[in-house]
Amino acid sequence: MQKILLADDHSLIRMGLTQILKDEYPTAEIKEVSDGESLVKEVMKNEWDLVISDLDMPGRSGLEALEQIKLIKPALPVLILSIFTEDLYAIRVLKAGAAGYLNKSAAPFELIKAVQRIQMGKKYITPEIAEKLLINPDAEKKPHETLSNREFEIFKLLALGKTVSQIADSLSIALTTVSTHRSRIMDKLGLTTNSELTRYAIANHIISDI
Repeated sequence: MQKILLADDHSLIRMGLTQILKDEYPTAEIKEVSDGESLVKEVMKNEWDLVISDLDMPGRSGLEALEQIKLIKPALPVLILSIFTEDLYAIRVLKAGAAGYLNKSAAPFELIKAVQRIQMGKKYITPEIAEKLLINPDAEKKPHETLSNREFEIFKLLALGKTVSQIADSLSIALTTVSTHRSRIMDKLGLTTNSELTRYAIANHIISDI
């Protein structure tokens, strides 16, 4: 593994990840970026052996960046890191083309294990996620699992109390687009108000009860 592109909006996390990777791959070239937009630009400009990206970043999320990267360079492996549990996002990112999904609470050796599997041309997935991927994808889906990736991102922001205007600014999309997505989200979840949406998100461990 010679060239690794690392994306996370927290400098301390980037520093820690870089140190873990350098300890295992002392000759590797590692570049850090702090948002999804910069990540996509770097992928377009230069050749990389591996991308390691946070899921939640300002502006373009890691999931959106992943989808764009797969259009630009389909063969480039992308490992997604997140604070969210596997059952919430792992299948989404794997279906979007990620080479693996790793929770940020995992021990450092798990990051190296994931990178090593990806180096071998394999995907890094836990036994629990492997089992879930074998299940009929249309069986026993929770309502929020029927949301598209964009709808899910907007759903989460609405549940956190963000206004339609704030979401439009954050995602660089039109107010009408956010409003349309909100209506679809409410229909799919069978909800009518933002407070109901927030309670649903807390009950399903999508956001914390703060």
